[in-house]
Order: sequence, then structure tokens, then C-alpha cells
Amino acid sequence: MTDLERLGKRGAYGLGQLATQGSGPQQPAPFKPRFVRRDHRWPGSVWLLGLFAGALIIAGAAAVGWWFMPFIIGSLAGLANHVGRWPTRVALVAVVLTSAAGWVVPLCWSVLSGASYGAVARIAALLGLPGYAAVGMLLTVLIAVVQGTTGYWLGRALTPLPTDD
Repeated sequence: MTDLERLGKRGAYGLGQLATQGSGPQQPAPFKPRFVRRDHRWPGSVWLLGLFAGALIIAGAAAVGWWFMPFIIGSLAGLANHVGRWPTRVALVAVVLTSAAGWVVPLCWSVLSGASYGAVARIAALLGLPGYAAVGMLLTVLIAVVQGTTGYWLGRALTPLPTDD
């Protein structure tokens, strides 16, 4: 019987013989989320300590007037992530939180200390936003987050990606 004559007939394709050959249905692999990979080179406590130190450095630099520090901390986090091998989804959220916390603390401290926040409100009003100090503070934190994520992107771009990322 030729192949053309076997088309459409029962058993013509040999798919039913897979179980008899020993390559039957395989068990599905257990679900393993990517954020719990075991190939991290540093424990999570080291990363948390580094992120806390980054937020403190950003806060101290903000008090001195170094507004560009979230970019530097973000790029250092991107470079360190090459060694630590955290997924980008997890590391990027950590950098965003670190950058935001680094600027929120000094801004709130200055408001609680009685600093004039009218200038912040005027800057927000000049940009066409509502003339409230909270809007200016939110804009400042948003700029810090953009700097941190841009720095993280640069740090990751300077290091080769792992093959499983």
C-alpha cells in the first residue's frame, strides 16, 4: 500500500504507536515562578540591604542638592544585577521603590521642618499643573523614578544578559 492510499485510514500515521514505543505522554513539569530561581548568587538580604543603602544615599544626596543620584544608584543596581541575576521585573520594581523612597523622605522632612514649600507650588504652576506643593513633590519623585529606571537600563545595557533572562 502506498502512502497516498494510507491517507485518512486508521493507523496510517503511526501516532497511536507512541505509547508502545515507550515515549508516551510525559508528566508536565512542575510550575516554578521565575522570581524564585535558585541561581541567585547573593541572598535576598544582601539585596535588601543594598537597596536600603541606596535609598539612604539618595536621601543624603537630595539634602545636599545632588539631584542626579537616583541615576547613579540605578546604574549601580543594573551593574550589580549582572552578578545577582535577579529577573528584570523584580529588580526594576526595587529600583523604582528605592528611587522614590530616596526622594520622598527628604521632601517630607523639609515640609515637616517648616521649609517654604510655596516655591515648589509655583514651579508646578509654571508647568501648567495645579499650584499645590503636593503636585510639585509628586513631580519631583516621578523625575527621580525616571532617573533611577534610566540608570538601571544603562547598567543592564553595559553588562551582557544571562542566557536564561
